[in-house]
Formats: sequence, structure tokens, C-alpha cells
Amino acid sequence: MAVSIALPSDFQQSIVRAIDYPENLPPRSTSTYRSTLKSYRERLDEAEPDLCLLPGEDDIDNDFEVSFRDLNTATGKDVDKRNTHSPEDATKWLGIEISPDPLSPGQKIVRTTKKDPSSRFVYIYAENSRDQLKITRDTLVQILAYHQVMPVYLDFMLVFGAQSEPRDLRFSGFREQNFMRASARGPALPELGRSGQHFQICYNLKGVSFKKRDDGNIKLNEWSIRQAAFYHQFDVKFGTSLWIVTKGRQDIQQRYKELTGPDGRAEDKSFGSVEECFRSSLAVHLMYCHWSTEDWRWYIRWLENVIDMESSMAVYGPRGPGYAHRQYKPFHIQDMQYWQDKTNEAVMVLESNIEVIGALQRFYANLRESDGFPDALKSGCKDDIATFTAHLNEITNDFAMQASRAKLLANIINDRKELVLQHLQGQAADRTERLNRNLEREAIVMRIITIVTLLYLPATFVSTFFSTDVIKYQNQGESDSRSRSGTFSSIALTRWLQVTLPLTALTLFGAWSTYKFAESARLRSDTTFTEIVPTVDNGEKKPYTLSIFNRHRPRHSSRTPGRSWNIPAAFRWKRLPLLPLHRPLKATS
Repeated sequence: MAVSIALPSDFQQSIVRAIDYPENLPPRSTSTYRSTLKSYRERLDEAEPDLCLLPGEDDIDNDFEVSFRDLNTATGKDVDKRNTHSPEDATKWLGIEISPDPLSPGQKIVRTTKKDPSSRFVYIYAENSRDQLKITRDTLVQILAYHQVMPVYLDFMLVFGAQSEPRDLRFSGFREQNFMRASARGPALPELGRSGQHFQICYNLKGVSFKKRDDGNIKLNEWSIRQAAFYHQFDVKFGTSLWIVTKGRQDIQQRYKELTGPDGRAEDKSFGSVEECFRSSLAVHLMYCHWSTEDWRWYIRWLENVIDMESSMAVYGPRGPGYAHRQYKPFHIQDMQYWQDKTNEAVMVLESNIEVIGALQRFYANLRESDGFPDALKSGCKDDIATFTAHLNEITNDFAMQASRAKLLANIINDRKELVLQHLQGQAADRTERLNRNLEREAIVMRIITIVTLLYLPATFVSTFFSTDVIKYQNQGESDSRSRSGTFSSIALTRWLQVTLPLTALTLFGAWSTYKFAESARLRSDTTFTEIVPTVDNGEKKPYTLSIFNRHRPRHSSRTPGRSWNIPAAFRWKRLPLLPLHRPLKATS
């Protein structure tokens, strides 16, 4: 039968008021300002509908699932695990019992039936990275309040939840709280295996995974950048540790099972002493970091292949007459911009992973110099910390190399995008040139037709006029036999020529006059009068200016030296300053 363990009153009140997390945390258990705690709670209130399962709206009986994996428990079990499927089951696993206080009506008493194991792993996940977490808010805050988790971990959890597009993919960070010093230790709960002398860290990492392959077109292959939020607490006196992982899907949970399962290395799951517990915690961090490095090489290689397929013809394809080349459209620029955004996104994620892992490396390197870190751990785990930081250095070097590849690819995409844009402009220029040639040929044809029409128009008009009843030269009253034989009238031909030739000449002269008048009008409208004129205002010389007018100079106007033309302001352009001339004109009064 489980033994009920009494808890301090302030800790009991924290559990009873768990729904108010993180405002319910005892003052000694957090170094966060109260105003900041209030803002965290408000953010959690706002995000609850998308982040957690809601009673009455979601199918909690079928969707709820929180995984616990306890190692080296107080009951002597090496591994004790359960996937809880209800809030009540999760509360029971934690060993929390809440009952009314018989001495104070309205008050509640909180007891626990379990001591903390040497290592507890809590996995909170969703079906995918854009779905709700499989946990209710009541259970979430109960877990966080019971283990006195630092409130800043909420920042890392709030990137999850129901969403149509990845949210806060650019957010990353590393946070720590140190309660190892005697003057800043947290509340001690020795009944649970908590000395109050501990440190807490939380951070997030991002990995990439391959989702779907398309054999017909590599552009249609699907990759996904996914992030995970990690929380770790380690008690430097008792050696107990806590892990809380939030992620879409269960892949990291499976990796943790392999690390601490029967096939895992003994040193990664040994908890016989505080040193062994600390050494085992380093292995878990390395597992998380290695997860974040996987597949980045292949993701960037896929981006490189897509860019080569999309834009290689812009570089290597021959151009000019006689060569078949690709015709680019505006959507090709959009495609290049899309792939450039994807590449820049990869650069950002890789650099954020470098910064986070670098912060983790510095934190553990500084532990050896920390006053609150026990001397036994400093001496006993010195080599382990050195090996751990060396592994992290290798991981950051790999990330840096992949980031360099991605940056180079982004520059290549930008250059090729500019080249495609130039090809688009060249194609537009070619189309304009072809159009101009066609218009030129059509203009020549139309001019020929116009000239021919002008030549034939007077003759046609006169012939039509002579064929009417207005003028008759043949005797139409003669016999039909003479009419059928035909007659010739020289006077009719003479009159026709006398009228047609002058009329033709007059028509051509009129057409020529109209053309010359239109041409001179066009020249007048396009002519600009430009001169350097020194201006004088009240006898004071001013810098030379360039006056530009879209009007002709008056024919009979005299020009006074040193004065500008008296042109109405409506016809003037703004005066533009010039550089000094080699021989500037002298202004006269």
C-alpha cells in the first residue's frame, strides 16, 4: 500500500491553484517577476483553445495521451512507464491526492503517494506539428506546478497548437535558472527527493524530415522543418532529474526509449550515484542535439538539385538566332523567389540551432566554475563535461558547414533570379523589335496604297462623273447597229485629260502640303530651347542656371544681356542648377 506523504502548506496551495500557473508558484521557486508571471498566464489563457484539448469541445476520452517514463523509481523498479489516457490517470500517476480539509471547511489538503524517481521523462505531443497537443490545460498546469517548472518554458510550448502554417518558426532560445547557490536555493522537499539545490534549463531545436517523395518531379518532394521544446531540471544533491519534451509526433519519445531501453548503453541509464545521474543526463542532451542535425545535408542537396533544374538553362542555355532556348515568364521569377525564401529559412534555422547548442555548451562548461556546483561533481564529471562539450562542438561545426552551403545557394539563387529577369527584359525587347519591324513594313505598304489611291482617285472620280447623264458626247439616238459598233470621241478624251491631270496634281499637292504641315507642327511641339542665362535679382549676381522652355523664341524680340527671356511661368520648367562653366558669362546690370 502506498504511503501518503505530507507536503508543505505553500506547496499544497500551489497545487490547489494549479489552474493559475505560473502565478501560483511559491516565490522561492522562481526568479521571475510577478508582473511577468501574470503576462505568462494571460498568454496561456489566449492560446488555450488552439494549444490544448477543451472539455466539451474535443473528444478527450479518445484524444488525450501523455507519456511518462520513470527510471530507477523509489520502489526499486528500473523502468516504470505508462501512456495515460485521461486527466485522472495522469494525476494518479504523479501520486497527487487532493481531499477536503476536515478541520477547515472550504480548504483542501494535498498529499502525494510517490517520491520522485531518479529520472522522469514526460512527453507531451500532438498528431503533427500543426495540431493541438493531446493534453488538457488542467493536466498541463498540474504537471508544471507539481514539478515547479520555470515559467519561461511556456514561451517554447506556445509555438505548438492548431495552426494552418508553421508558427514562430523563427523563434529559438536557451533559458536557465540556477538555484545551486546557498543564498538562492529553491524550496526543499526532501520527502519527494528535492533538495532545492538544482538548476533548470529549457531550449528548443529544429530538425528537418522527409515526408513524401514524388518520382515524376523532385520539386514536388515534401520536406518539413519541425521543432521540439526541451525542459531539464537536475538536483545536484539527490541526483534526480526531470525531462519534459513537447513536440509534434512521437519520434523523440522512441529515441529516448532506445537510449534508456535494454539495448542502450549502461552509462546512459545508470543512476547509482549523483555523478552517474549527471553523466546520464548529458547523454540525453546529446541525443536531442543529434536529432536536430539529421537530414539537413539531404534537404540542402534537394534544394540545390531543384535550383539547378529550374535555372541552369538561364546560365548555360545558348541565346541568339538559330538556338532553341527557354522562354521565361513572370511566374519563373516568383518560383525563384519562393526557393530563395526556403533557402533563407534553412539558413535561419541552422544558425539558430548553432546559437542554442553553443549556449548549452557554455552552460555546462561554466558549471565547472560555478560556486554552487558540488566539488564531487566537478572532479568526478570533469572529463564527461569535456567530452560532452567536444561533441557539441562537432555538432555546431556540422551545422556551420551546412549553413555555409545554404548561404552560398541563396546567393546563387539571387544571381540567377537577376539573370532570369534580364532574360525576361531581353524577350520583351525582342518582341518590341519584331513589332516595330512589322509596323514598319505595314507603314510602307500603307504608304504605297495611299500613293496609289491618290494617283487613281482623281481619274476614278472624273471617269465616274463623265459616265453620268450630266455630260454626253455620243449620239444615243442613232440606230442600234451603229451604237453596237462603238464610237470614239477625241473631244471627250481631251476633256477627261484636261480635268483629270490638274485634279490629280492638285490632290497630290494637297496631300504633300498636309504632310509638311503636320511634320512642322510636330517639330515645333518637340523643339526645346536651352540656354545658359545668368539671372539678376536686385543687382545681386546668382549662380548660372539652365532654363528650359517648351516654346519658340519670339522672332522680333531683342535680347538683353544678362537677363532671361520673359516667358510666362505656366510654360517654364523648374530651374536646374549646373556645375560651374569653364568660361562663365559675366552678368551685367
